[in-house]
Amino acid sequence: MAPYEPEQDTSETGELRVGRRKAARYVVPIAVAGVAAATIGLVPALATSGDPDLPKISAQKLIEKIAASDTQQLSGNVKISTDLGLPSMGGLAGGFAGGGGSGGDGGEEGKGSAADPKAKLMELASGTHTLRVAADGPDKQKVSVLEDAAEYSLIHNGDDVWAYDSASNEAYHAKDAGSAAGKGKGADKDVPKEVPATPKDFAEQALKAVDSTTSVQVDGTAQVAGRDAYRLVVKPKQSGSTIGQITVAVDAETGTPLKFTLTPASGGAAVVDAGFTKVDFGKPSASTFDFTPPKGAKVTEAGDHADKGGDFKGKDQLKGKDQFKEGDLDGLNVIGEGWGTIAELKLPGGQGLPTAGSGDVPPDAQKLLDSLGDQVSGKFGKGTVFSTRLINALVTDDGKVYVGAVTKDALVKAANR
Repeated sequence: MAPYEPEQDTSETGELRVGRRKAARYVVPIAVAGVAAATIGLVPALATSGDPDLPKISAQKLIEKIAASDTQQLSGNVKISTDLGLPSMGGLAGGFAGGGGSGGDGGEEGKGSAADPKAKLMELASGTHTLRVAADGPDKQKVSVLEDAAEYSLIHNGDDVWAYDSASNEAYHAKDAGSAAGKGKGADKDVPKEVPATPKDFAEQALKAVDSTTSVQVDGTAQVAGRDAYRLVVKPKQSGSTIGQITVAVDAETGTPLKFTLTPASGGAAVVDAGFTKVDFGKPSASTFDFTPPKGAKVTEAGDHADKGGDFKGKDQLKGKDQFKEGDLDGLNVIGEGWGTIAELKLPGGQGLPTAGSGDVPPDAQKLLDSLGDQVSGKFGKGTVFSTRLINALVTDDGKVYVGAVTKDALVKAANR
């Protein structure tokens, strides 16, 4: 079957480009984990078996079927495996997200909460996790991360957003910033909004990559969580991208995405393999979205954090006089298009990253930087490329950063231009 060749759509393409995303995600290579978590969101990860015999469908029609899907209600179990090639984040994720970590340590007084979603969702950037999900329209969603002896839940119910970490017995409460109540005191703009509320939300985000730089085709069928599905394959046409292909299993009946797999151009295991192991499209019980903090739980209200600065919550851990402030990244420049897009920006102070032993970076963060770094040089001078299996970033010694889902050579070429 010939691949679907999408028409050029500058408005859609514009939404794809890094310039339309939160620039703060590209501050330093450590933020790669956060980028991955936001990109992955809470994508369903799945078990598949068999190849059902379904009527033929074109890529164009299947995309239209996804767009027309009106699935608002579902519940089920999800398994998500992520392999970015990053070392274990340990307690680093919580520190750079502004929360107090997790796993029973709790948040230190005045330093946030162990239940803060920004800290917990960072953990989805590596390893394998089991989730329990439920949704009933745009105002009711629940995601629970199931661990060996604990559970973390993020619940959105009308005007309220609750998060609860059973390991530390801590709860975090915020008002939905998009609701009428949330526009007043106590609204938390930092409650993650990138996380899709339903699989349809995620599919709409993923399919924004469909432009003239993209090949899209239907590649057979699959069975996911007992549901018949079509396999939609999205590939970059351009060279230099670290993304090999994205495969989405689409429910044949409802048009709901059931499975998402991102395979790197370098081959090997998927960077992200996520999907339902069980799914039900019936209306979840209303009690699913009810939450009252358990007796004795520490409750943190949004806005009670000691850190009320810009988007980059790790700035307090960089000790130099040149710290990240809101507005530091206004000079973001976008190089290229489509899958080859590279974001260029300048670090505050016009200097590169602190060197080892300078004391300007926490030891755990320095260890992570050292494990990812690769020294390079060119017309631009010298710098360090920090690599994962998906996102790469070049930080030059004069304080410029080039980052994207592209190869090291593509970054060096962009810096040399």
